[in-house]
Amino acid sequence: MVSTDHPDQSEMTANRYEQLVQSVVDYAIYMLDPSGHVVSWNAGAERIKGYKAAEIIGQHFSVFFTPEDCAQDRPEQILRKALDNGVAQDEGWRVRQDGTQFWALAALDVVRDEQGQIIGLAKVTRDITDRRESALQLDAVRAQLFQAQKLEALGQLTGGLAHDFNNLLTIILSSARMASSSQDPQRVQRLLEHIIDAGQRGTQLTQQLLSFARHRQLSSVSIAPLALIDSTRGLIEHALPGSIEFEQQLATELPLIEADPGQLQMVLLNLLFNARDAIEGEGRIRLEVDCVQLAGEVEGLHGPFVRFNVQDSGVGIEAHVLPRIFEPFFTTKSFGKGTGLGLSQVYGFAKQSNGAICASSKVGEGTSMCLYLPAVLSPP
Repeated sequence: MVSTDHPDQSEMTANRYEQLVQSVVDYAIYMLDPSGHVVSWNAGAERIKGYKAAEIIGQHFSVFFTPEDCAQDRPEQILRKALDNGVAQDEGWRVRQDGTQFWALAALDVVRDEQGQIIGLAKVTRDITDRRESALQLDAVRAQLFQAQKLEALGQLTGGLAHDFNNLLTIILSSARMASSSQDPQRVQRLLEHIIDAGQRGTQLTQQLLSFARHRQLSSVSIAPLALIDSTRGLIEHALPGSIEFEQQLATELPLIEADPGQLQMVLLNLLFNARDAIEGEGRIRLEVDCVQLAGEVEGLHGPFVRFNVQDSGVGIEAHVLPRIFEPFFTTKSFGKGTGLGLSQVYGFAKQSNGAICASSKVGEGTSMCLYLPAVLSPP
């Protein structure tokens, strides 16, 4: 092959490329031979990893990995993946010359000669420790906020729960007193059955509360929507006063969804609390759950989704306010009646679950909140 460049031009191009690489200090950029040994080193690599070029060139790049990764043969696995596929990416702990560790995002790309033969690998490493720590802190704050929202929900449930527990205790105590003074065996048996039934209802309610309030690691699992609605129904009923009628329209067959059960339960309660607070006096709340096929009409989503639609007959939301309802700390409720975090939690949950939340409203007629969560497709 005949080169069209003059030798001095090629040398100038190479020198400029070397100057460019050496001027980069935010990224470690260096070359490996096919066996994984370092053959070049830039200023960014020296800053991030601590080695001078003379100290590291010729050594195997496994020196940057932790002893645990080396014991698991991770450097060789990454190298082999790059050689087989032409590229490899990795993220994990790396070790500097002084022994300190940093969280690295690294990429390996195969370099070939004019005949297509592999002559080495270009490696770019970035120190993203700060970004990882920020992400971990954000996750921790989200988990704390989620627990705070659950405590707020439990507080809102307290009044209805206390009333129902008082009714159950009244049944148990009055039945026990009558049974103790009765000489009729059949009447005593009926009263004992009343006591057992009231005790079982109280146990079920307590179990629902413990399941909802339990502090645990948030994790996504496959959820049957109807089963979750059924387990949440008791809490929903206690959250609503007698002046509000609650209706359900649930599709008979729904696909599974992938989400955290506790978070989804919290989201549904948040939507119901907002619907309840929007109703002045008597009213109606309707929960519809069905499966819809989206083709981009809802925030560009495509495919099958389970839709949770919470409708209320409340005062509605003015058009200029509606776009802001999912903003953190924004609330239309009076001082002390809301934190402004409930709907922002719903929005965050929907986005993290690859879904969406949409609201529509007319002043004086009510509001509709639609939560869309992607359906888990069954294997063929």
